[in-house]
Amino acid sequence: MDQRSDSARRVAARLESIEVMDRFAARTGLTAGEPQRYLWTDAYAVCNWLGLARCTGDQSYVELALRLVDQVHHVLGRHRSDDRRSGWISGLAADDGEARPTAGGLRIGKAHRERRPDEPLDEQLEWDCDGQYFHYLTKWMYALDLLTRHTGQPLFSEWARELAQAAHRAFVYTPRDGAKRMYWKLSVDLSRPLVASMGQHDPLDGLVTYTQLQMTSPGGKPDLGTAIRDFAAMVDAAHMATGDPLGIGGLLFDAYRVLQLECEGTPASGLPEELLRAAEVGLRHYAAQADLQQPAIHRLAFRELGLAIGLAALEREEWSSASLVVRSRIERLAQYAPLRAAIESFWLHPAHREVASWTNHRNINEVMLATSLEPTGFLDIPPMRPAELH
Repeated sequence: MDQRSDSARRVAARLESIEVMDRFAARTGLTAGEPQRYLWTDAYAVCNWLGLARCTGDQSYVELALRLVDQVHHVLGRHRSDDRRSGWISGLAADDGEARPTAGGLRIGKAHRERRPDEPLDEQLEWDCDGQYFHYLTKWMYALDLLTRHTGQPLFSEWARELAQAAHRAFVYTPRDGAKRMYWKLSVDLSRPLVASMGQHDPLDGLVTYTQLQMTSPGGKPDLGTAIRDFAAMVDAAHMATGDPLGIGGLLFDAYRVLQLECEGTPASGLPEELLRAAEVGLRHYAAQADLQQPAIHRLAFRELGLAIGLAALEREEWSSASLVVRSRIERLAQYAPLRAAIESFWLHPAHREVASWTNHRNINEVMLATSLEPTGFLDIPPMRPAELH
């Protein structure tokens, strides 16, 4: 593909991304109607609008990001309307809650209320019940941190750090053997585990995200050093490989994030190489399956689009500053690059967006499609602006 046709393709993809995000804003009550907030989707949306502002120079996208942050905090930082409790989930009084909206974490935003302590676990139903997920919280920390880096306003990073402290305190625990562990899902008020098993990549999410928060505001409060050490102790590079496309995409995204943070001054860790190695194992397995040959009804778009976003990270120019070993790994992974275009083109087909597997998850599917089409806001960490942050 020559330079002009590649440029035209990128412009067309960006325009498609804008259209998708416009529909999302209208449909979920950001620009009209009743707010419908879901933490994972909204974190990606904040990043997308910041990216569109950077690419187009249109600052109205920053205003959308700011409005979305306010809605998320006022919806997911407070108890549900069908909950006997009311107010901020942190338990703070009204004014304190306004000032510290992330102090008690943030709800997922699922359709059904959380499981009560006296109700037995139904593994299938649990997917649709509210609570708090650590990997959703880290995505929101990331979005808030990018907002501080984009605007130079420290408040968003402060909220991210307070959320980080609350999440570490609640999700990380020490069993009898003395080795740190994490819960997968906690109750809305962070008082009890709803799913006690540990997510495969949760410690990695914590390690990379908390390190970024420290880099954005060195010496900021609360200090996250203890949490970072806890997550580092739990990361097991030998068991990070996964055949799940969303998980593979997460490995690629985190590898790219670590590379960017190392360029900012964090010590070289060897982590990008380990993450890329695990991603290669997963991609080899995934590419050998017949998943991408299945009809749309049997596919989950947001999981595939998570992989497409991770593959977009492999195309960034910043890899040229990586070590020879890492660059060699990137070259081997390049053989999987066409998967991104295949995934995007499949889900851009109108007929494929009419089946239940798309419509039942329309918001998360559309926002992640928009991210894959224009990944700048999600993938690229803006440089710090120290003069404005301190």
